[in-house]
Amino acid sequence: MSTNTATNTAATTTGTPATTSTLSASRTTATAARVLRQLRHDPRTIALLILIPCVMLVLLRYVFDGSPRTFDSIGASLLGIFPLITMFLVTSIATLRERTSGTLERLLAMPLGKGDLIAGYALAFGILAIIQSALATGLAVWFLGLDVTGSPWLLLLVALLDALLGTALGLFVSAFAASEFQAVQFMPAVIFPQLLLCGLFTPRSDMHPALEAISDVLPMSYAVDGMNEVLKHTDMTATFVRDALIVAGCALLVLCLGAATLRRRTA
Repeated sequence: MSTNTATNTAATTTGTPATTSTLSASRTTATAARVLRQLRHDPRTIALLILIPCVMLVLLRYVFDGSPRTFDSIGASLLGIFPLITMFLVTSIATLRERTSGTLERLLAMPLGKGDLIAGYALAFGILAIIQSALATGLAVWFLGLDVTGSPWLLLLVALLDALLGTALGLFVSAFAASEFQAVQFMPAVIFPQLLLCGLFTPRSDMHPALEAISDVLPMSYAVDGMNEVLKHTDMTATFVRDALIVAGCALLVLCLGAATLRRRTA
């Protein structure tokens, strides 16, 4: 008897869902395709994901119309922060909706592991994150005149990593929310402290030592630092590589935590 057969037989006997413990490329891609099909019929969500960061960048550019240097100094940082926020909101609400509607419970009753589900969501929203980040970066650099010393491709890389981090955080916090309203309430707890301490408003070295120490463990701080490295240096620096790896590592860690804490239904 094969391992899968034994698992399914045991599940039938005990009345528990037959889930698998290893990731499968076919199950992951099938989950991602299902999520993308659902999003295709939700134009408001697509508009939030794709258009809102671009609209916010345009608004910011003309808020500082009389001071282009100000836009140059904070535009690159916000280019990474806006995708993180929007992906966090959409992913947390979409995942919670799957659970409250019973879809998640039905899916996990099939031979579909939590890892497959989380990876499928990450893949689907990662594709949208690529589109979102590419549009926002292209708009900022080639249409809004964002002046960067380094390569725009490095800006795109950090923006994409930030969007994936937002996706991972959204998947993670959705496990602790009982309603869409509660999911939105996690933003002040998860996003706002990072926004205040990331160095966007003042250099982190100028903060109180306790706050500076806290900012050193928040991933958004390294996202902003990475954007600033591109803003100031023509070549890829060791600091940029470190910042990018930290953001990517945090996204992977949070995805693993999301898989571990994912619940089938809302209590």
